[in-house]
Amino acid sequence: MNIAEKSLRFLVEKWLAPAPTMRIRVVQSGRMGLRKRRYVRVEASAATGSRAIFFFRHDDGSWCVFPPAIARPAMMGYRLAA
Repeated sequence: MNIAEKSLRFLVEKWLAPAPTMRIRVVQSGRMGLRKRRYVRVEASAATGSRAIFFFRHDDGSWCVFPPAIARPAMMGYRLAA
């Protein structure tokens, strides 16, 4: 997937499908977790109601609708030939 297809603008248009009469705005932003990864909450308002969705910034610079995976401790073992 092209990095442009994971930009915040692309995802807002994809998930919220704004119409010309809709008002789109970032209503919340911040950082989460130990690695201080960014998130934003975007809201689309129209006469019929409003919708909001969270977007999360991943390590590769792309934005996604799901948070990045948490790095967990791992252990590896090797079997020695006898």
